[in-house]
Amino acid sequence: MTLSEQDPALDDPSVAPAREPRRVPLWLAIVACSVPMFMVALDNLVVSTALRTLAVDLEASTQQLQWFVNAYVLSFACLLMTGAALGDRFGRRRVFVIGIVVFTLASAGCGLADSSAQLIAYRAVQGFGAAAVMPLSLTLLSQAVPERLRGLALGLWSGISGLAVAMGPVVGGAVVDGLDWRWIFWINVPVGVVAVPLILLTLRESSLPGVRLDLVGMVLAAAGLCAVVWGIVHGDTDGWTSAKVLGAFLGGAVLLAVFVAWEARVPEPMLPLSFYRVRAFTLTNVVSAAMYFGVFGSLFLLAQYLQIVPQRTPFEAGVRTLAWTLMPMFVAPVAGLLSDRVGGGRLMALGLFLQGVGLGWINVVADIDTPYSSLVAPMIVAGVGMGLVFAPTAAVVLGSVSKEHAGKASGANTTVREIGGALGIAVLSSAFVAHGGMGTPQRFIDGLHPAVWVGVAVVLVGAVCALAIPRGPRPEGAGA
Repeated sequence: MTLSEQDPALDDPSVAPAREPRRVPLWLAIVACSVPMFMVALDNLVVSTALRTLAVDLEASTQQLQWFVNAYVLSFACLLMTGAALGDRFGRRRVFVIGIVVFTLASAGCGLADSSAQLIAYRAVQGFGAAAVMPLSLTLLSQAVPERLRGLALGLWSGISGLAVAMGPVVGGAVVDGLDWRWIFWINVPVGVVAVPLILLTLRESSLPGVRLDLVGMVLAAAGLCAVVWGIVHGDTDGWTSAKVLGAFLGGAVLLAVFVAWEARVPEPMLPLSFYRVRAFTLTNVVSAAMYFGVFGSLFLLAQYLQIVPQRTPFEAGVRTLAWTLMPMFVAPVAGLLSDRVGGGRLMALGLFLQGVGLGWINVVADIDTPYSSLVAPMIVAGVGMGLVFAPTAAVVLGSVSKEHAGKASGANTTVREIGGALGIAVLSSAFVAHGGMGTPQRFIDGLHPAVWVGVAVVLVGAVCALAIPRGPRPEGAGA
């Protein structure tokens, strides 16, 4: 199968190809879309593993350590919809490549940083690049494959995304233990150098002809999301009722309300509000937020549990998470193939239910003397559940809107899940601190149990919401 043998739907006049597509293997197009996404997804997890080493080498304070992660999260989450909008206007492949170049150069800057301030600044620039890479990766992939193979392609894309989750702790631990922390950033450079020519040779250019940039909407969305995410990442440390945090939430809510009002009246909105009249799209975003809140908030604490009870190196702990985090790589492609036949909502509901069971099972058996063998089975259950959610989520989001709006829909969904993950880590960390602490293994267990139960509850709520996702073709005119 080659890109020239595509589905006739890809000849939609709303997608303006710059030239005739070259004959390239389909698998190569999938690799071209997925490798940059893998690099971006891997980076945040790798840095989290290296925080203890960064604290020593850069003499970083606790607040600076938080900003090594938060600077990336803030710029990434707040600009995802902007990245998608720029792709629609100036060319998706062009903006995708620019995002990779920015991310790669910022990674080199991180590797050369010799102070905490420099590292924080370059991490923020990495987030700028990543905000263009993540949503456009999925949009370009949906254009590059025939309609009948889209489920399989999205499943493989989701499996590679799951592999990034799996390899983050392992790669971070291996680099920190065996090399120097700077190599967690330098490894991005050769990936970027290879990815750019591969994309230019493999993928078609596309855009929305005549579309105008919604500059006011871009500013309102970025500012509002930035305020909300800032409040989330500071809620645990400054207190959820502190003046700064409440002010950030209030300011963000006002800005986002103004954004919604603006989008309702502008002729060419950055985020068409008609998306949210499609039940499948709206509920899938709720499911994404619930999954990232519960699963990644819990995984944040459980990854530390494997280092503390008993004490292990980051690499040793990372290898032990593979029973959980490797499963999506195998399950997601199968889920992608089944999504159209079974229904994405049913698969997401089953996946979230299995994640809830796995998390609850881990929480029940986790103690200061629990052997690792007792954790393997529930980790596998949770990992299978994660894989059942990834691919159907992408398929339902893209299938809920018209083809020309795939970038906007992908950007909106990725924004929601990033905010859900940040909120999950912040809320579960607050529950952890309220009931326990890092002082001793027993104190850690005391905080771990109530925090993870919060994650289980949110995941199961997401499973119920997934059951309400309708099965069937995209409503006529969706996303118009």
